[in-house]
Amino acid sequence: MNTTAALTETATKIASGDRRALARAITLVESARDDHRATALALLDTLGTSKQALRIGLSGTPGVGKSTFIESFGLMLTGLGKKVAVLAVDPSSARSGGSILGDKTRMDFLARDPNAFIRPSPSQTQLGGVARRTREAVALCEAAGYDVVLIETVGVGQSETVVAQMSDLFVLLLAPAGGDELQGVKRGIMEIADMVLVNKADGELKAQATRTCADYAGALRLLRKRPQDPDGFPMARTVSALESEGLTEAWDQMQTLMQWRQDNGVWDKTRADQARHWFQEEVRLQLMAQLTADAGLRDRLTQMEGQVVAGTMSPAAAAAHVLRQS
Repeated sequence: MNTTAALTETATKIASGDRRALARAITLVESARDDHRATALALLDTLGTSKQALRIGLSGTPGVGKSTFIESFGLMLTGLGKKVAVLAVDPSSARSGGSILGDKTRMDFLARDPNAFIRPSPSQTQLGGVARRTREAVALCEAAGYDVVLIETVGVGQSETVVAQMSDLFVLLLAPAGGDELQGVKRGIMEIADMVLVNKADGELKAQATRTCADYAGALRLLRKRPQDPDGFPMARTVSALESEGLTEAWDQMQTLMQWRQDNGVWDKTRADQARHWFQEEVRLQLMAQLTADAGLRDRLTQMEGQVVAGTMSPAAAAAHVLRQS
């Protein structure tokens, strides 16, 4: 992929829906090598941004059944003639840096669907429940013609709200539980949720799921209604991924919300705000990369870091000193 011809060929394959080419391209954008990075940016520019998919961010508490839900929901969508891409972010070990990346194993039926694409990626050191290059992986999936891109985060946490900066709709998946579970869900993630889905509403848990859904509906009403929401949103609903119950109704509500946002200019404004956010984020990341790439600056960073660790200089003063010297 070092020549213009090879780059054009790869872009053509991705645009035609070649899943192997798409997988290789995502590997390319996730690479930290400088030459790979340059090629990845050239590939993204070649593909352009003319195609848009519905980007759905999905997070949930541990054990809620995210993989089961995504598989059932994805199969329902492919059954409706939609092409579905799943970008699943697995947590990386803080010690070894490794990830299990077992999502394709947990979604066996969806993984074999010709209209579905599943890509697990390690979170590495990135906070926010998503990998650093997830946004670019989304762009590649859109260029490949996928209608819906599901972005599964590593799980509910205080930094999970980052996924809202790359999705059109954010779904919070929760399990039937009592008040302690409601207390444990952070207000921040509740405020960005467009839809709360209480999973496992089947069998002995169905009644409890209904009560839990009512609790979350009450909590959502206490939050101030957002200007980008029509009446009734954000909303809480019950679903059963195991029995595929409530999925079609949830999808219908998602489409209702997205259509309202498109008709009222919210969709375009949100996309523009997200583009601005990621531009500023890339500037910060690249400035830091330039600082650490310069040998002299790297030495000064090490010296200042030593003074901060020793307690002879505050972190803010040390950072200001480094920037003045750069």
